[in-house]
Amino acid sequence: MYHAHQPRNVLIVQDEPSIRGVFRLLRAGLAGDGDIAHNGYQALSMVEKESFDVLLLDLRRSEMPAEKMTSAVKELRPQVLGRVLIIAGEVCDPQILKTIKKNCWSYFSLRQVTEDLWERLRSLLRFSQPFPKSTSRR
Repeated sequence: MYHAHQPRNVLIVQDEPSIRGVFRLLRAGLAGDGDIAHNGYQALSMVEKESFDVLLLDLRRSEMPAEKMTSAVKELRPQVLGRVLIIAGEVCDPQILKTIKKNCWSYFSLRQVTEDLWERLRSLLRFSQPFPKSTSRR
């Protein structure tokens, strides 16, 4: 069990620098600590050496599919497998949705996360502009 003053060790696996920055701020806001991996292979090397409380994993990394990544994590640190959060753009591919369901992953749309953050900031700053239309590569 964690106490409020104990930092949580969170590994962020994300290749996009701007998104890594947002996740880093979120992690810090939750009294989290940890590392950032730019790809799945780097993340597995880190997981092998250190135990993390949560993995925040980009679903679409070209060098290693998320299913392969979580399978390797399961072998290295089975206790963390239930604490892998998947972040991605909108997922419409039926095969990817099937994989998410099959693996019982907690999945969050990157757009959902950024829209929620945008709305909260907009409210705090009394800013009237709506969330911008997506031109994302994902």
